Amino acid sequence: MATPGNRKPKPSKIKVKSGFLEKLVARLDRVVPGDVQQIVTRLIREKGFLEKVFEALHEGVIILDPQGVIGFLNHAACQFFGLDPERATGEFISSQIRGLDWMHLGKPGRTISRDLEVFYPENRYLNFYLAPIDGTEGDHEPLGYVMLVRDLTSTRAEAEETLESERLNSLTLLAAGVAHEIGNPLNSLDIHLQLLGRKLRKLSPTEREPLEENLATAREEIQRLDLILKQFLNAVRPTAPHRERKDIHAILHETLRLLEPELEARKVAIELDLASSLPPAFIDPLQFQQVFYNLIRNAFQAIPSDQGLVTIRTRVNDFEYIISIEDNGTGISPEHMGALFEPYRTTKPSGSGLGLLIVRRIIREHGGAIAIESEANQGTRVVIHFPHTERPVRLLSAPEPAPVIDVI
Repeated sequence: MATPGNRKPKPSKIKVKSGFLEKLVARLDRVVPGDVQQIVTRLIREKGFLEKVFEALHEGVIILDPQGVIGFLNHAACQFFGLDPERATGEFISSQIRGLDWMHLGKPGRTISRDLEVFYPENRYLNFYLAPIDGTEGDHEPLGYVMLVRDLTSTRAEAEETLESERLNSLTLLAAGVAHEIGNPLNSLDIHLQLLGRKLRKLSPTEREPLEENLATAREEIQRLDLILKQFLNAVRPTAPHRERKDIHAILHETLRLLEPELEARKVAIELDLASSLPPAFIDPLQFQQVFYNLIRNAFQAIPSDQGLVTIRTRVNDFEYIISIEDNGTGISPEHMGALFEPYRTTKPSGSGLGLLIVRRIIREHGGAIAIESEANQGTRVVIHFPHTERPVRLLSAPEPAPVIDVI
């Protein structure tokens, strides 16, 4: 017995039954040849007009027979799923759209609305609405199905941006309270510890030594809390960059000099592949030093062995600088990739989860973007793009004139 997975598709069984056609068939023997020619011409024109209407839609339209065989699909549907209309017509939809199981969708009289994500020819988020085409009265079997497909990619991106903006606004309000409620007590504790330190100096060495150890531990913890507080404030507090023309390579070399003791302790090598001629960038040098510091530190901290290598590359084109920092460390698992920029989400035991959030905020304030590519046990590559100059207005070629649709 043939199944939808192995039998040869049959021509579509969709039949258009309208009052006009039924009357035409009933009276066909009484129509003169000249009138028949006019009626056939009218039908052809109406069919062509409807096809042009479908082709003009931004939504995808797919007409299917009761077995899920494609009878028609418009240009938008072909774009969404990367289909060739000539090859796809007459084929089962399950064989043309991978992951769409018609046996679980095509049930008589059932209307379905589902979201789906496609990865070819490009990553899109789509919603399709599948509805039966009713047959004649008393016929429970539908004549076929119509599938309408909408592109939700931009809508989903806007929703994510709105959610992120709301989250940052909430964090900013929280930061103001944290600065007051925690910052002031920390300063007071630090002052009192300094006073205790002065009094301890008056004690004998035997009595002073154990107390000084406790005092040093308390000071370290206060400093750690103060650092976490500053990182949190820097991550969420909007700060305008103080821009000036600076050499990116000079900032990079200065950052590497600061990190040199840690790099040597971890036996991590730095490989530089720098552009031979890199024009000065209009940036905030302190903020970019923070960007380099966080990213390079993240890179070598992700390398567990003493065979670590961090590769830093710089490039520039007519419009933007491109800086990449790549390591051969443990990489990032797929489940962690989606939460990289969420505050306090970190895979490091002593991490705060704010480093990448700070980096992205700085890059965005400079009009740029950050991309992260990673694979578990293969390493991570972070790429920064930010504009070199303001992009001039570019005149595009005139669009092709829209086709004229004759309405009959």
